[in-house]
Amino acid sequence: MSLKKRVLSGNRPTGRLHWGNYFGALRNWIEIQDEYECYYFVADWHALTTGYENSREIFPSIKEILKDWLSCGLDPKKSTIFLQSWVPEHAELHLLLSMITPLGWLERVPSFKDMQQQLADRDLNMYGFLGYPLLQTADILIYNAHLVPVGEDQVAHLEFAREVVRRFHSIMGREVFVEPKPLLTSSPRVPGLDGRKMSKSFDNAIYLADDEETVRKKMMQAVTDPARKRRDDPGNPDVCNIFAYHKLFTESEKIKEIASCCRNAEIGCVDCKKMCIENALGFWRPVREKRAAWDGREDELLEILREGSIRARKTARAVMEDVRKAICIDYK
Repeated sequence: MSLKKRVLSGNRPTGRLHWGNYFGALRNWIEIQDEYECYYFVADWHALTTGYENSREIFPSIKEILKDWLSCGLDPKKSTIFLQSWVPEHAELHLLLSMITPLGWLERVPSFKDMQQQLADRDLNMYGFLGYPLLQTADILIYNAHLVPVGEDQVAHLEFAREVVRRFHSIMGREVFVEPKPLLTSSPRVPGLDGRKMSKSFDNAIYLADDEETVRKKMMQAVTDPARKRRDDPGNPDVCNIFAYHKLFTESEKIKEIASCCRNAEIGCVDCKKMCIENALGFWRPVREKRAAWDGREDELLEILREGSIRARKTARAVMEDVRKAICIDYK
């Protein structure tokens, strides 16, 4: 039995991963693989909560996500990599937790109304959308994960899971679950090409799978300081998307020089973009090469997922046995 604390996190298969996904989560997942017992899953059921009418797109996206994960350094020998729907205990625990979770708790989850507003063009008046935080809770508790990697803005979401744990223990009179805690991770702000948060929904993303020509074209179109109209106008790097990308791909000492040159109009936006583009391409080139090596090997990708799901289900089954005993529905 591992003495390491257990970590759980996942991605919805809604398309290829972009720079924001990497720097916001995936890079941290890779860095903690040796320190913790890590479970990382492709959340295909969660993809249905907002994209139920596009379910045919899920399976191709699963394979694209796996290519991104593996090419960036997620290691199936170090981490359990699995598919949510191949571990049906997630659904069983979700069902049982739904019997004790007050409706008002779901309605007050911070992201519920935010997502309704962001996706106003979709019909989301479904239980699946309302209940997705509870399914997330089941995802965590079914492995008794000690830690969930989150940013500070996501801590409130994890508190919902902790409240469900306390309510379950209070009602059943028996402790079954670990109360998950946030594993706070630092992540840089990665703006999209238009300055908003990088997102597939906003059509402002640069993807890990984009070829070099596509990356060049997208970055040349990126918004810089909107107040800088001419080459000899001083710029403000703090409001420039390209400068935000420099912070990801350019050496720290060089970043200071670029900021000074921008403020003193010693460098133009086009030259600044070209410099940043070359640094970005150099950063992603090894990843892109590894990713391309997986093309045509989809059966191997699915085998990795299948083996990981078998390991994950072994853990999930053990937890579900304790849950059924606590609820007195093991009937033995």
